Amino acid sequence: MNAPVRGKYWEDFEVGEVIHTPKRTVTSTDIVNFACLTGDFNEVHTNWEYCKETQFGEPIAHGPLVYSIVGGLQYAAGINDGTLIALLEINGWRMLKPVFHGDTIHAELTVTAKNETSKPDKGVVEMKREFKNQKGETVQQMEVKMLYKRRQA
Repeated sequence: MNAPVRGKYWEDFEVGEVIHTPKRTVTSTDIVNFACLTGDFNEVHTNWEYCKETQFGEPIAHGPLVYSIVGGLQYAAGINDGTLIALLEINGWRMLKPVFHGDTIHAELTVTAKNETSKPDKGVVEMKREFKNQKGETVQQMEVKMLYKRRQA
C-alpha cells in the first residue's frame, strides 16, 4: 500500500501564489559538516581567526549549504512530497547577504509560470525563490524550473 501523497500536483499551483516554508536555524555544526561532506574547507567557512580579519568577522555558511537547507524546508512544507520529479533549471542564483551560524532561514516561493509538457503526466512549474533570514532580509534568490507530476485524468 502506497503512502498518501501530500505534495502539490502541477494543477494545484497557481501563478502568483506565494508559498512560505518552515524555518530552520543554521548552526556551526551544519557549516562544519557541510565542509566535511564537500571537502570545501575554505577559510571563510572554517577558520575563526582568519574570519576576524574579513568583512564578516566570523565564518559564514557555504552558499550551496543554504540552498540545500532550503531544499529540505521546501520538502518540509509538503509541496514536493510524492509529486516533484526533477529540478530542471536554476537561473540568476545570487548570494545577497552572508548567512551566519545562529541565523534562522526560510524561503518564500512565488509561482511565476506553469507550462504543460508533451507528456500528459508531467508539467513544469517556474518559481522565484527568495531565501530570507530572521530579519526578513533576502540572503539568496534565484528562479527555478521544476518538473511535477500531473493528476491522473
